[in-house]
Amino acid sequence: MTQYILLIQGNLTSPTTTEEWDTFFSAVRSSGLFKGGSEIGGRTRLGNSTTAQSTDHVVAYMRFDSDDQEKLLALVNQHPVVLHGGTVELCELPKS
Repeated sequence: MTQYILLIQGNLTSPTTTEEWDTFFSAVRSSGLFKGGSEIGGRTRLGNSTTAQSTDHVVAYMRFDSDDQEKLLALVNQHPVVLHGGTVELCELPKS
């Protein structure tokens, strides 16, 4: 099983609706692939913050487990942020 994290950016071009979120979360929960997620709150930067790129545009994340990346991509393409002109980034988590 491959693990993924979906990084959700706050760059929407139009507002989402509660109905869209309800429909999307219903689909991800029923898929069996969704393993959780959260909005991202305050940040504390440590180390060399003068050369680090800010991640303030990343506003939330979701976790998925899937052996079928195409199925997962089809699901993620229905994310309200994507539907409203924003960006999400699906990242494979390497096995350690």
